[in-house]
Amino acid sequence: MARLAVGIEYDGSSFSGWQQQQDAPSVQEALQRCLGQVCDHPVELVAAGRTDAGVHSRGQVAHFDSTAARSERSLVLGANSALPAGVALRWVRPVPEHFHARYSALARTYRYCILNRWARSALAAGHSAFCHYPLDAAAMAEAAALLVGTHDFSALRAAECQAKSPVRNLTQLVVTRVGDFVLLEVTANAFLHHMVRNIAGLLMHVGRGMAPPAFAAEVLAGRDRRLAPATAPAAGLYFWSVRYPPVFGLPDDSDIMRSPAGCPADLMG
Repeated sequence: MARLAVGIEYDGSSFSGWQQQQDAPSVQEALQRCLGQVCDHPVELVAAGRTDAGVHSRGQVAHFDSTAARSERSLVLGANSALPAGVALRWVRPVPEHFHARYSALARTYRYCILNRWARSALAAGHSAFCHYPLDAAAMAEAAALLVGTHDFSALRAAECQAKSPVRNLTQLVVTRVGDFVLLEVTANAFLHHMVRNIAGLLMHVGRGMAPPAFAAEVLAGRDRRLAPATAPAAGLYFWSVRYPPVFGLPDDSDIMRSPAGCPADLMG
C-alpha cells in the first residue's frame, strides 16, 4: 500500500463544496470516483482544507492510499479524462506513510478577489466578489495590519464553526489594488469556518468608509460575531496554496502562487 499526494485545482461554482455530501455534487466525490476508476479500487481522499459551496481552489492538496501500479502521469491523465471540466489534478507524488494532507501542513494561503467598479462584469461573475462602491485599499491595508498575529478570532468565524479553539496565528494579510481589482492574500497556520470571508467583509466595510481602520481591532477584541459586518460572497475566495516541510518533496509552485494577480484569469493560473 502506497500513500500518494495530489495537487488539485477546481472551479467551485457548480459544487456544494469540497466535502462529499449525500444529495449534492462535491469536489471530493468527483475525484474519488474518477481516481477509483483509474486505480481499480475505492479511493478515499483526505484534503488539506475543506472549502464551501462556490469557493475555488488553485492549490488544494489531498492524499490517498493505493495498491495500484500506475505512473504519476497515468494517474493524472486518467483522472483528468474522466473528471468534470471544473476539476483537474495538477500533479501526483508518492509520500511517506506518515504524511497527512491536513496535519502535516505548516501554513495555508487564501486569496480573495474583489471587482471594484461601478459596472458589473460578465467574465468575472462567479469568480470574484463585486463591489460598486469605491474601496479605499490603503484604509483596508491599515485595518488588515491590525489582524495579523496570534488572536482569538471568535468575531470572525461562523456561528456553526466546530473548531475547539478560536485562536489562530495569522502571519500575512496583504491588500493590493491592481486596476479595477482589490486582492486580499491571507496566510495562517489554519483557518476557522468562514474566517477569510468574514475578514474580507470587515475590510470591505472599512474600505467603503463605513468605519475607520481601528474598527478592525475593536471587532477582534469584542470576540462576538454580531459585532462584525456581513460575510463576503463565496465567489471571490480561492484556496491558493498549502506549505509543507521540504522533506516531503512536494512541487513548489511558489513563483506562480505569489504572482501579483489582479483578475480572475490571473488567479486561475
